[in-house]
Amino acid sequence: MQVNEIGVMLAVGQDPVQNIEKVKSLGLRLVQMGSPGDEWLEEPKRLELKVMLEEAGIEVFTVFVGFEGESYKDIATVRETVGFLNREAREARLQRTCNVCDLAKCLGAKYLASHVGFIPEDVDDPQYAAMVDVVRKIADYCKTLGCSFVLETGQEPARVLVRFIRDVNRENVGVNFDPANMILYGSGDPHEALMMLRDWVVSVHCKDGVPPVEQGMLGSEKPLGKGAVDIPRFISELKSFGYEGPLVIEREIPGPEQV
Repeated sequence: MQVNEIGVMLAVGQDPVQNIEKVKSLGLRLVQMGSPGDEWLEEPKRLELKVMLEEAGIEVFTVFVGFEGESYKDIATVRETVGFLNREAREARLQRTCNVCDLAKCLGAKYLASHVGFIPEDVDDPQYAAMVDVVRKIADYCKTLGCSFVLETGQEPARVLVRFIRDVNRENVGVNFDPANMILYGSGDPHEALMMLRDWVVSVHCKDGVPPVEQGMLGSEKPLGKGAVDIPRFISELKSFGYEGPLVIEREIPGPEQV
């Protein structure tokens, strides 16, 4: 029986040495890397990071890309600031995404991942076509480097994401499934969503949370087993369709519990 490797999120920050040591202290070797600062996207810092990870025996499975100006304060702010929905920021963010893909390739990562932003539910919305276009451009650039582009779940219902992926129509576009995000954004039952998206799932976050208590707000993260995600059921569902990727533990909170 396939045993899924356990991984964690690795924050690079100004000095990644401390966090790399924390990963090693847990006896783990696989990470998804959080969005790197611009200083790590060029030489000599890019090579320096590669050497640090290789010497520590750590494999980078995915590199995430985020952007200056993003905020997760509430649903309206996420819609306005996160990902590629913002017209004014789109081209600059596309360029940064390609630069982070270059880093991912350098580090040997198979996947580049991102919150692309709220995908419009109405396919006739001009922003829908714009989002399809930008994800195609990213996927095509990733393909030149032998990488895939992975969409983080949560900001839209699974049925919307399924249609969007089909419309993008690129073989190297997949899903990083985060069950807690479905709950935090109030976008659907995570277990139903997983089964709808199963054909595209290449990685998952093991994360838990509870629904929003106020309309327009996000829910709250909780330690695994303390939220609304049925974690044993989630793992069983992954096994039911032959998922062989890692189980990456993520906690998007400040302080030592994050690592």
